[in-house]
Amino acid sequence: MELKPYPKYKDSGIQWIGEIPERWDVHKMKFLLKTPITDGPHETPEFIEEGIPFLSVDSIQDGEIVFENCRYISEEDHIKYKVKCNPRKNDVFMGKAASIGKIARVKVDFPFSIWSPLALLRVNNKIQSRFLEYSLKSDYSQDQIEIYATSNTQKNISMDDIPRIQLIIPNNILEQQKLTSFLNSKISEINQTIEKDKRLIELLKEKRTALINHIVTKGLNPNVKMKEVFLLTCDKAPEEWDIIRLKFVSRLSRGVDLSKEEFEEGEIPVYGSNGIIGYHSKFTTKGPSLTIGRSGSVGEINYVKEVNFWAHNTALYLQDNYGNNVKYLFYLFSTLDLKHLAEGSAVGTLNRNYIHNLLIALPPKKEQTQIVKHLDEETSKIDQTIKKIEEKIALMEEYKKSLIHHVVTGKVDVREVAA
Repeated sequence: MELKPYPKYKDSGIQWIGEIPERWDVHKMKFLLKTPITDGPHETPEFIEEGIPFLSVDSIQDGEIVFENCRYISEEDHIKYKVKCNPRKNDVFMGKAASIGKIARVKVDFPFSIWSPLALLRVNNKIQSRFLEYSLKSDYSQDQIEIYATSNTQKNISMDDIPRIQLIIPNNILEQQKLTSFLNSKISEINQTIEKDKRLIELLKEKRTALINHIVTKGLNPNVKMKEVFLLTCDKAPEEWDIIRLKFVSRLSRGVDLSKEEFEEGEIPVYGSNGIIGYHSKFTTKGPSLTIGRSGSVGEINYVKEVNFWAHNTALYLQDNYGNNVKYLFYLFSTLDLKHLAEGSAVGTLNRNYIHNLLIALPPKKEQTQIVKHLDEETSKIDQTIKKIEEKIALMEEYKKSLIHHVVTGKVDVREVAA
């Protein structure tokens, strides 16, 4: 689809904005709002199991307001808070603390309240709320938000600075509606494609997991004679495989603590509970190896291909493989549901002794090598496909951002396309 510029442009009078379409103007945010900008309470309310939804900036996800897993407050608190801030359908939210610049429009008409990290913007008759939403999501508005932001313990944009944000808008509200209608249609098409691709990635990951589970428990020979085993991972295994506890196959140890202040500039990877968390000048462990999330990302398995690495205390690492193929052990551990072994409630931790006592079916070392070769080849194909789809999604996300920016700044004329 080839989009053309507007027939005529004029100087906006603002250097960083440059030229804008002839019948467009630049307005400060404060002149486009029906009411002064408000936010929610700054104190922490008492949360309850059921009641009135209470949203903060984390409820804006992918440009939409999400009520799932939100907090709840009492009707009494809601009545008290709505005196200051009472969200309505078509209001626009802006994240003004922590995740600044998150933008979403209210699309529901049931009562709810918001917390102070959210600012509420209610438009007047000069601008359509959907156009304001797209404008604030565009690069030129996000750049302004970033410029106005201050940082102490976290980034913030003040209630005094939000009204200073400058927006480019068509003077005709009908033209704004045409532009938002076009964007609604195109963004919906892009999002549907992205969702299909994300679902395809999920299916490919499921296929990858199923492949590993099957080969690690059944081997490569479909005609091999099987025996009853009734293990955690399978009911049958090849007859020649040993049924053995993991403590006789591998020995896991807890990593060594390394605070952020203790990091020294270097090239040695530091493996935490879910992969590399930084680099250091010293190492604790030789690779190749594997790590298992002990706290934090409990049960997450990572293969370590580096010769030297630092095993962090948030992870368990393979101290001894007893002559078994390390990559095979990585695939083996990937089939085990280790998260259910985590101890504790608030922050679960994984006890290596529980892992050591698990019974598994172990193939001979020669067969381990054959299995690793096969799985490396097959999982690599799946991983490459996933990478290509992820790259496609990234390009579509960039195109979406670019399209919004070009439409709401008047770089392209979509009026006839939207008609």
